[in-house]
Amino acid sequence: MSESVPATGAKSSLIFVFLVVFIDMLGFGIIMPVLPKLITSITGDTISDAAVYAGWLAFAYAAMQFVFGPVIGNLSDRFGRRPVLLGALGGYAIAYMLMGFASSILWLFAARIIAGIMGASFSTAYAYIADISPPDKRAQNFGLIGAAFGLGFIIGPAIGGILGEYGTRLPFFGASALAALNLLFGFFMLRESLPLEKRRPFRLARANAVVALKALNGQNKVVFWYAGALTVWMTAHVVFPIIYAFYLIESFGWSELLVGLSFAAVGLGAAFVQGFLIRVLVPRIGERNSAVLGAISMAVSCIIYVLAAPGQPWLIFVAIPVGAMQGLFQPSLNGLMSNAVSDETQGELQGAVASLQSIASVIGPPLFAAVFAAFTVAGSSYYMPGAPFGLAGIISLVALTIFLRGYALHCTSDGVEPPVDAKSIAG
Repeated sequence: MSESVPATGAKSSLIFVFLVVFIDMLGFGIIMPVLPKLITSITGDTISDAAVYAGWLAFAYAAMQFVFGPVIGNLSDRFGRRPVLLGALGGYAIAYMLMGFASSILWLFAARIIAGIMGASFSTAYAYIADISPPDKRAQNFGLIGAAFGLGFIIGPAIGGILGEYGTRLPFFGASALAALNLLFGFFMLRESLPLEKRRPFRLARANAVVALKALNGQNKVVFWYAGALTVWMTAHVVFPIIYAFYLIESFGWSELLVGLSFAAVGLGAAFVQGFLIRVLVPRIGERNSAVLGAISMAVSCIIYVLAAPGQPWLIFVAIPVGAMQGLFQPSLNGLMSNAVSDETQGELQGAVASLQSIASVIGPPLFAAVFAAFTVAGSSYYMPGAPFGLAGIISLVALTIFLRGYALHCTSDGVEPPVDAKSIAG
């Protein structure tokens, strides 16, 4: 436990970080229902072509995260978590403002590049949680980050859908204002979690993706396999923020408001699973079984999305609660991985993990967007708007296979503390 945040203040600090991430995701969620319309209004293209632009916009965002994830993680290990989180909020305010004023696709790319650099700070939020959480509580507390994401997706898209009824660009200005308010909130309320004695010098040669990934590999084989599983998992998971709105518009002709409400339903499920259910299930069935359940739920929900389109919109409301259980996978995996490294390298670990996740986000969006376009473009020999979800379901099962291999090593590796599940079984 960090000495900068005593045990008596740990609960309030968790709430502060939760709110920081929540308001960030609220701003992100606001723009999601209206992004397809913004792109089509700027380019004059069809929804299929607009999805391709959205894929490359996400590619630019993720590429910046890949480059800057280790930099941000190492900066937080040197200067503390608080200044990094606050600096990122200012950048978000600028990026969303640029999107609101965008008159060309180049403006949108510039804004997403800025947002990608700032988005690398999510690794710092995970490191903050690791700083103030005992090892046996990290998986549950990491779940708070997921819950913040989920709540952001409950309220943000709903607000975006409502604001979108009054103007396509209005949600972007709203997101910028929220980021600015979050900066003000964090300046006065967010406490530092990393004490001076646990900080380490910043070395530019160390703060790059290649070195960070080598350092991750050097930790132990357990972390390497877990990180690989997380990378593959995130490749599958990015299908939702990239394709979901385009899928609903193409398949059922839903308005921005309906798309926003659907996103809100997805967020409600995620918030329930990661904010409440994970705290009940993980202690009872363990991190391994929680991760397995999450991966299988993802695969099943993706199959339902494939079957729903076109013509079966009621299946969406079956897929949403099933898919919510996927929220068990990443917090459980993050908890296992965090417990396998030392306290002094939590920031470096999360920075490297952010780079791996960015690799997934670099690969996934153009891939899923291309699949969506190929199966929805006029004259396509086989019309299937849900095809990207079918591919995502297959990828999620590959991630499960890699995770299980890593967990087996975790239970048998010398010099690595076994997971709580394994110790309980052994006892």
